[in-house]
Amino acid sequence: MIQPAPSDPSASQQTSDIDITHASSDAFAAALPLHGAANPSTEAQGTTPGSFSLAADIGGPRMYTSPDTPGMPAPSTKTAWDFLPDGWSIEDCESDKGCRGHNKGDHAIRAIAPAGFTPITQLEHARLGTITPAMRRVAERESHLTAEQIRDEIAAGRLIIPANINHLAGALDPMAIGRATATKINANMGASPVSSGTDEEVEKLQWAKRWGADTVMDLSTGGDLDACRDAIITASSLPIGTVPIYSMIIDRKLEDLDRDWILECIEHQAKQGVDYMTVHAGLKRAHIPLLRDRLIGVVSRGGSLLAKWMLHHDQENPTYDCWDDICEILRRYDVSFSIGDGLRPGGLADATDQAQLGELEVIGELTERAWRFGVQVMVEGPGHVPLDQIEFNMKLQRRRCHGAPFYVLGPLVTDIFPGYDHITSCIGATNAAWHGAAMLCYVTPKEHLGLPKKDDVKQGCIAYKIAAHAADIALGIPGSRDRDDELTKARAALNWQRHFDLSFDPDTARALHDEDLDVDTDFCAMCGHDWCSVRISKEIQAFASGKDENYDWDKPKISDALTDEQKAILEQRGVLDPAEIHRLASKTRKGMGGAGKAACHSDAASSDEAQQLQDAQGVALVQLNTNEVNRLPKHDPII
Repeated sequence: MIQPAPSDPSASQQTSDIDITHASSDAFAAALPLHGAANPSTEAQGTTPGSFSLAADIGGPRMYTSPDTPGMPAPSTKTAWDFLPDGWSIEDCESDKGCRGHNKGDHAIRAIAPAGFTPITQLEHARLGTITPAMRRVAERESHLTAEQIRDEIAAGRLIIPANINHLAGALDPMAIGRATATKINANMGASPVSSGTDEEVEKLQWAKRWGADTVMDLSTGGDLDACRDAIITASSLPIGTVPIYSMIIDRKLEDLDRDWILECIEHQAKQGVDYMTVHAGLKRAHIPLLRDRLIGVVSRGGSLLAKWMLHHDQENPTYDCWDDICEILRRYDVSFSIGDGLRPGGLADATDQAQLGELEVIGELTERAWRFGVQVMVEGPGHVPLDQIEFNMKLQRRRCHGAPFYVLGPLVTDIFPGYDHITSCIGATNAAWHGAAMLCYVTPKEHLGLPKKDDVKQGCIAYKIAAHAADIALGIPGSRDRDDELTKARAALNWQRHFDLSFDPDTARALHDEDLDVDTDFCAMCGHDWCSVRISKEIQAFASGKDENYDWDKPKISDALTDEQKAILEQRGVLDPAEIHRLASKTRKGMGGAGKAACHSDAASSDEAQQLQDAQGVALVQLNTNEVNRLPKHDPII
């Protein structure tokens, strides 16, 4: 296996002009843009040379990241270590062999708190060198990281464990968000004034968890918000986030919002167990004139409410003015900030504009201030960004916010596909995670159109699991490709059941397969027997393809009846009537004559019998003589 060669991550990489078709292994490696990243396959299976990402920099500012395109902002030289609370100091422990140290440059360090100080937050524990039970649990879930690395990334501000002390005492299963970990996804839900309620939202919570959500945000704006939030937190093992301003204006005018009510609402939600809160404090009065020529103004609900408040009162953003008080509340319960981007672009025409980047500058300041209070921070990012601008947005945040985890909505890379924005946005999300985002907020097919229903939640989660997983493989996170490789081996062996078992959504994969061909055999309905390239490759003796004995399987067999869920999947496709669904589910078809099924020899016990059936039906297929191919010399090219 060709191993990537380490290189200078800051240097511009150029691919050699040599002819890689006839190159030696060493020359082949030199011709590829390898930057030292780990192979995402634990056993380096297959023939790919591995990730083109940078070498992992756990303990440094790049962690897992793409190579910087020329002109991108360099990482910040500062971390959360540079923003300790007053009265704290750093002890250089390089000579202290017993020190539970952290890496800052080349020195092992730890913080010294004032006498009598009691740590509460994960950040405070990490600064003091403590590995908490939550950190140990995260290390179990992130198998490529140690508990010490988790602690040190938290101390540097590059990783958070959103774990309110009250939720942690209940159902919460701690997880981490940071670019050193696997990419996470968030699912938004919540009742609206015109749709849904508490029971439906709790059901959607469990549904989101089933389909891979790592956190959930309750964005309820209607019904009994307090009861809904309490029910979701009580039922959830996932961290729960909120946007407190939504509750602040229930049964009162926006104009009546004041400092005391803001702080009272935030503390109430903190007591309930909310793990992270979105506060749009980066939007200031000075930014409002910059919005005049935007095509779509302010699309953040919290941002638009605060902009209207500032214009009405001719005063500064109240959440900015009372930021320190908010920090004190969040510290008492170890609630993490998710600093909101109230000026995120709502269309491609407004992306990366002066207002958006001006707010990011303020968010960087707020990050530093929160760290001084010992509060964990992640930062929210833009929603509609052309593909060419995503890397710049990710790496500018990395610099302005000193590596604090970036949590982005999408971004959507085109605006003209309402109803399909889970697709337009997961394209941008994949790129965002590849370039540095740590968590992706899902977008569902109902984005811009209405409140997501249960199936919309599933579609949004799956789209974003695809984005997150694709980015993890590209970044070279160890072991991230292992399941892909196992599925590839099952596919090569034409072992359909293992193929489905290893897939993310086995029910859908099985239902779609059985829609055309309800026999597990050595081909599928796309090509049929004689055209199946996978079957042909398996028969070529010179190839290893499909010959893993762990994936060997018995002779072709009729698959089990479709489950009710699988029948529902096919019904939702809108291409089969109820009678056809029933026929597929009950496996009542006899012989080869059933309407809607593939005209191939799927039910044949042998290839001879299958050929006879094909001949009888007048199905003409090209015959391939693979025996001749099998006798080719080992190094001759196969055309």
